Amino acid sequence: MTDDRNRPAEASRGDSSDGPRWGTVLRNALLVLVLLGMVWLALNVRLPSAEELRADLDRWGWAAWLIFIGLYAVVALTPIPVTVMAVAAGVLFGVVEGSLLSVVGVLIGCWGAYWMARGLGKQTVKRLLGRHASVVEDRLDDAGFQAVYVLRLMPGLPYWPVNYGSGAFGVSQRDFLVASVLATIPGQISLVAVGTMVAQPSVLHGIVLGASWVVVIVMTIWAYRSYKGTAKHQLPGAGLLD
Repeated sequence: MTDDRNRPAEASRGDSSDGPRWGTVLRNALLVLVLLGMVWLALNVRLPSAEELRADLDRWGWAAWLIFIGLYAVVALTPIPVTVMAVAAGVLFGVVEGSLLSVVGVLIGCWGAYWMARGLGKQTVKRLLGRHASVVEDRLDDAGFQAVYVLRLMPGLPYWPVNYGSGAFGVSQRDFLVASVLATIPGQISLVAVGTMVAQPSVLHGIVLGASWVVVIVMTIWAYRSYKGTAKHQLPGAGLLD
């Protein structure tokens, strides 16, 4: 008799488990929309040439700073390489001004992607990251701050998998922001310096270009050793997390 009384309840629970999981459905729908949006941007958005941008900047005046930062932030949300924007900043604004605008723009986009990933969820982001998923998840699994640091500096790895992976795989906002700010600055300066050197070749710009890339290489090695636990000194900014 006990079994008979429990049977309806068990059946009810079984029916509910077989029903649609609306959270999964919504996340999959968001994934499809995000993927479609990224594909559309990659195929249909033509980034303006340096000459076109320079002409527009002259017309916009001081508002050009805000427009460039906004454009960079949007690019950083997508798989479009941020290298294009950083080099363009060097061509259009020079090393100092271009580096400042690039760092602000890319960090806004990175932070936005981080929170988008929080909303999408881990499984959805893993499908979004595709071939980058296993690499990013493995690196971010145990050492959030050090991992974000080294992934930001690692040559050949785009920004967007790190942004979305950090949000989805449990990296705290503080670790993400501190590591991103400190690792992004040398990387962006080195790219902006390339653009400046192309637009205005000079000994000074050559020195800045060479020095910035030396810093990037040294920081990458330092961050990698810190990630592996073999560095003699902690990374800049690690003390802020204590």
